[in-house]
Amino acid sequence: MTIAVAAFGTLLAALSACGAEGRGHADPEPGGQARQSGTASRDPRSIPGVGAGLQRRIPADSQQVVAVYGDGKDSADSTVVLYAKRGEAWQRVRSWSAHNGKKGWTTDHHSGDRRSPVGVYTLTDAGGVLKDPGAELPYTQDASFTAPRWWAKSHWHDFDYVIAIDYNRVKGTPPNDPTRPQGEEKGGSIWLHMDHGSGTSGCVSMSKSAMEYLLRTLDPDRHPVVVMGDRADLMS
Repeated sequence: MTIAVAAFGTLLAALSACGAEGRGHADPEPGGQARQSGTASRDPRSIPGVGAGLQRRIPADSQQVVAVYGDGKDSADSTVVLYAKRGEAWQRVRSWSAHNGKKGWTTDHHSGDRRSPVGVYTLTDAGGVLKDPGAELPYTQDASFTAPRWWAKSHWHDFDYVIAIDYNRVKGTPPNDPTRPQGEEKGGSIWLHMDHGSGTSGCVSMSKSAMEYLLRTLDPDRHPVVVMGDRADLMS
């Protein structure tokens, strides 16, 4: 579903957490090629590599989990794995290489720290510069998502597709709504978005084909969430 909306004031306010300081130079990850996450679980009722604390934060009605496994506390490299619930068991669907914050991860995210927030967050809204590719989530196409042309050219397509991570934002609004319920200091505009080949300012970035797959697969009726963090914090 495509929702037409007016531009939200200044683009930079909405995108302050995601890519504003980026100067990536590597080529993007080749389209949607899966790699092993190295996370195995003997209990199919739990998400592999995720400890009891975060497992308890996954809503009981959630049947889709996007797990982001950061390579290390201070690493910008990560792996994204989509899990779907069948009965009581979580089944691995697909995985992709990805990037997270340039400086890694944090359990106390603040604006400008260039780290991605560790935690469990719902996924309720999507959008981007490009037209709706068949998203199940409410999708807002708007030119206001366009990355500033004073950013490195490798970043110009970062926001062609985005899925809002519900960190310090109002659910049910377009991803670039600048409202910050917890205040500006806690940052915001934490998204899943297109990859430019290196770390972000707090978001998680993936290939275009990976984003298209998630947009077409994440179903609001299945209450999708993202579980994200470095491997050590995920297990804590």
